[in-house]
Amino acid sequence: MTETRDRLLSAAEQLFAERGVDAVSLREITRAAGARNVIAVQYHFEDRAGVLTAILAKHLPDVDARRHALLDEVEAGIDGGGEPSARAIAGALVRPLAAKLADPDGGPAFLQIYAELLNRPTPQIRAADGGFRSLARWRTAAEPIIDPQARRLHRRLTAIVHTAVELARRARSAPHTDDRLFTSYLVDVVAAVLTAPVSGETARLADERDAARADAVSDDPMAG
Repeated sequence: MTETRDRLLSAAEQLFAERGVDAVSLREITRAAGARNVIAVQYHFEDRAGVLTAILAKHLPDVDARRHALLDEVEAGIDGGGEPSARAIAGALVRPLAAKLADPDGGPAFLQIYAELLNRPTPQIRAADGGFRSLARWRTAAEPIIDPQARRLHRRLTAIVHTAVELARRARSAPHTDDRLFTSYLVDVVAAVLTAPVSGETARLADERDAARADAVSDDPMAG
C-alpha cells in the first residue's frame, strides 16, 4: 500500500513539474504510476489538492528545518552584539530551498511545483504548510535590513517569489554536477533585492497609491 502511494506521489511530482499542476489529470497520474486501480489517486489522496498537500508535506519539513537552523545562527550573532548581514538573511531564504536541487527523491520537481503554487495571483500554499512556518520567522528577521520605504512595497515577498522562480528555472535543467555557484549568486541577488534603495520616483508613486487608498477608505460608508 505504501509502495503504491509513493509511486503515485513520484508520478504526480514529475507530471506536475513537466506540464503544470492544472494540466495533469488524476487518471494520468494513475497510469504513469502503473497502478491497476483507476481510482488509486482518489483512494490515497482524495483529490488534486490532496496530492499537492502530500508533495508539500514530503519536502517542506526539510526546508523548514534547514531555514530554522540558519536563522538560529543569525539570531546567535545578534545576541552576541553583531548585526545580521543582508547576505546571511538572504542565505536563510535561498539555501534551504536550493538544497532540493540535489535531492534525488523529487527535489527538482518539487521546486517547480512550489514556484508555480507560490507565483499564482492567489498563492496556493497555506501558512500551515511546513516551509511557511520558517518563512514567518524569516520575514521578521529580514525586516531590520529593509528600508522603511521598501517595506510598504512588499520587498520581502519580492525576494521570496524571485527565489522560488529562479530555483524552479534551475531545476528544469537539473541535474547539475555542482549548484554552489548558482546558489551563491542567487544569495547575492536576493541580498541586493532586500537592500536596494527606493528611488524618488518609486517613493512618489507609492505615496500617490497610498493616498488614493486612504481616500477610497474615507469615501466608503461601510469603512470603520
